[in-house]
Amino acid sequence: MSAQNGPLYLGFDLSTQQLKAIVITSDLKVLYEAKTDFDADLSKYGIKKGVFVKEETRAVYAPVAMWLEAVDIVLQRLKDKGTPFRRIKGISGAGQQHGSVYWNKTGEELLGKLTPEATLVDQLAKTAFAHPFSPNWQDGSTQKECDKFDAELGSADELAQITGSKAHHRFTGPQIMRMHEHHPDVYRATSRITLVSSFLASLFLGRIAPFDISDVCGMNLWDINAGTWSEPLLKLAAGEDGLESLKQKLGTVREDGGGSMGPISAYFVQRYGFPSDCSIAPFTGDNPATILSLPLRPLDAIVSLGTSTTFLMSTPKYVPDPAYHFFNHPTTAGLYMFMLCYKNGGLAREKIRDSLPKSTTSDSWSNFNETALATPPLGQKTPSDPAKLGLFFPLPEIVPNVRSGTWRYTCASDGSKLEESKNGWPSEADARAIVESQILSLRLRSQKLVHSPVDGAPPQPRRIYLVGGGSLNPAIARIVGDVLGGVEGVWKLDVGGNACALGGAYKAVWAIERKEGQSFEELIGERWKASEAIEKVDEGYRADIWAKYGNVLSTFEEVEEKILAGEERDK
Repeated sequence: MSAQNGPLYLGFDLSTQQLKAIVITSDLKVLYEAKTDFDADLSKYGIKKGVFVKEETRAVYAPVAMWLEAVDIVLQRLKDKGTPFRRIKGISGAGQQHGSVYWNKTGEELLGKLTPEATLVDQLAKTAFAHPFSPNWQDGSTQKECDKFDAELGSADELAQITGSKAHHRFTGPQIMRMHEHHPDVYRATSRITLVSSFLASLFLGRIAPFDISDVCGMNLWDINAGTWSEPLLKLAAGEDGLESLKQKLGTVREDGGGSMGPISAYFVQRYGFPSDCSIAPFTGDNPATILSLPLRPLDAIVSLGTSTTFLMSTPKYVPDPAYHFFNHPTTAGLYMFMLCYKNGGLAREKIRDSLPKSTTSDSWSNFNETALATPPLGQKTPSDPAKLGLFFPLPEIVPNVRSGTWRYTCASDGSKLEESKNGWPSEADARAIVESQILSLRLRSQKLVHSPVDGAPPQPRRIYLVGGGSLNPAIARIVGDVLGGVEGVWKLDVGGNACALGGAYKAVWAIERKEGQSFEELIGERWKASEAIEKVDEGYRADIWAKYGNVLSTFEEVEEKILAGEERDK
C-alpha cells in the first residue's frame, strides 16, 4: 500500500497549556501537526498558563469548556492543513495526569447524540457536567485529605505499597474526597468521573470511556497488586455516600492498553470526514505516554532535564516507596513505570551558573560547562583529597522532603569521615557538584530496580535518554554517564516537544496493527528510526569513575538523612 493511501494514526496530548495533535503513518513518519494554545487562542476564559489559581486555598483548576472548544479548533487546524481524515484508522492520546472531570447523567446521554452542525462546546459545556472545572495537577488544596489517605491504611509506606504512591495533593482520590466534603451537591449530581485522558477518549468514543490501566495508578485509589479498586480508600473518599456510590461513578478499568474500545463517534465522521470504522484505542496519562515516544526497553531510562527533573524507567520490579511513584506500564503487562519527580532541576543549575563569571560567548552555559568538565569527579584531584557532596535546593524539595537551602559536606574516598563543610568551598566546585548531586539522587533511588544489563557489568541502566533543555548541555551528559552509567551510552532524544502526543500516536499504531502477542516494544522497535530521533552524547559507563561514585552513595544518603533529621528537630 502506497504512502498516499495507507492508514494514518492520530495522537493527542491534552496538557495544562495546550492541546496538541499529531498524525503519523504506519511506519511512524510524522505528516501533520497542529495545536491549540489555551492562553493564545482561548484567553476569553480568563485563564493564565491554562489554569485558574485560588491563592487562599492553593486550588488550581481549568475550565472543561475550554478543552471542549480546543478539540474542535485543533481538528479544524488539521483540516486546514489538508489532513486526509478519511485515512485515519486509529486514535489514542495522553492527558495531564490526576485531573478529574465530573459528568452528570445528561452529559452521558448527550455524548451519543451530538449533532455535526454545532460544536462540542455549544452542545456539552452548559448541561453535561456536574462541575464546570477540573482540578489541575498543580493543585495544593488537599493536605487534610492527603493526611487521611496516608493514615487510612496505616502509613504512607503502606499506601505506596498498595497504590504505587503515598498521598499527593494532585492525586485524584484526595481531590474526590475534597469535592465530596466541600461540594456534596456536585458529588451527588455526578454520574461519572473521568480522568483527563478518559475524558478526551470519551469525546471521540461517544460514550464514557473506561480508565486506562496505567493512568488509574495516579489516583491513590487503585490496588496495583490486586488489580482492583481499594475498597477502604473508596470508602474514605466517598464518606457517608458510601463505597458503591463512588464505584459506580468511577466505572471500569481496561486492562489491555491496546485494541479498540469501539468506533469513533458519528459527530467526527459527519463533521470532519473520519471513516466510520476508525478505532478509538485507550488513552493514557502524559507521563506514561512519554515512555511510549520510543521503544523503551526494561533497564532503559529517560531523564527529563527541564525546570524540574523527572526520571522515568520501565522495569519488571515492583518496589514502591513513598519517595517515588509506580504505575502499571501503559501497554505491556508485567512491566511497571517508575517515576521520580524533583522540583529543583534547571532553575537550581541556573542559580549556580549565574554565580560564576559571566560567559564571554553567545552560549550562556559555556563557562558552567567548562568549569564542570575541568573539575574532577567529586572535586578530588587526588584520592586523598576530600570528596565534595552537596544539596542545592533553591525551592523546597519533594525528594527528599526538605525546605529550601544549600548544604555542603566532605568525606573520604571510601565515604567515611563525613563532616559538614563549615566554610564551604570555591564557587567553581559547585558547577560539577550540583549536577553530581542531582544524578546521585537518581542513582540512589533507582538502585533497587536495576540489574546487570550485560555480562560483567554491575547493576545500572542499559541506555539513558536525555530530554528537555538540559539535554543540550555536554557537561550534564558527561556527568550523567559518570554517575549513573549506561552501558550503551547516554543519548539525546529529540521529538520536538511532542513526546506525549507522539507516544499517543505510536500507541494507536500498536493498538490497531499488532499481531497476537506482539508487544508495543516489538512492533514500534521494528519501525522506529533511531537515527532520526536520537544522538549519542556520551559513552556512559566508565567502570573506575562509576565505582568512585558508588563508594560515596550511602554517604550521600546519610547527608540527606542528616538534613531530614534537622527538619524534624526544627518543627
